[in-house]
Amino acid sequence: MGLNDEVGRRLKALRQAVGLSLSELARRSGVGKGTLSELESGLRNPTLETLYALTTALGRPLSAVLEDPAEAGVRGVSGSAVTAALIERYEDGDAATDVFRVTIAGGATQESAAHVPHTTESLMVLSGTAVVGLPDAPQTAGPGAYAHWRADAPHLYSAPHGEVHGVLFVRYPKGAA
Repeated sequence: MGLNDEVGRRLKALRQAVGLSLSELARRSGVGKGTLSELESGLRNPTLETLYALTTALGRPLSAVLEDPAEAGVRGVSGSAVTAALIERYEDGDAATDVFRVTIAGGATQESAAHVPHTTESLMVLSGTAVVGLPDAPQTAGPGAYAHWRADAPHLYSAPHGEVHGVLFVRYPKGAA
């Protein structure tokens, strides 16, 4: 089963488990009903922004629709500037943390919509210089440094001086996992 098929199968199962119609999930997420139908059928290649919009509307972390890296090997999903590959998922009594290997394309900026309430993100930069976080208070982090921000508000990722490689930690509160 390919990435599109697996994401589509998981997305449909989540939508049905919550009891939402295609139309209602499309309305809540801002994703077109036709696009959602094609994603669930495995006919469309999902973007990072689209998957975040859908999983946020479902109140679930992004990893809920991605393949378990232990089962499938590491494959990434791309947005307008960021490619993210799930490499680990950790859960405890308080939260779930998704760990992604990310690349931010040089010279590009990606705006991310708010995730579920009380979600936070931390980026550890491996190479390059990233500008990330809340648009009105962006943080700059270079190799060996990190930035931490609220992800339950719109936020951004940018690599103004060339490609950035890093590890992104997305922590979701209990109940969103």
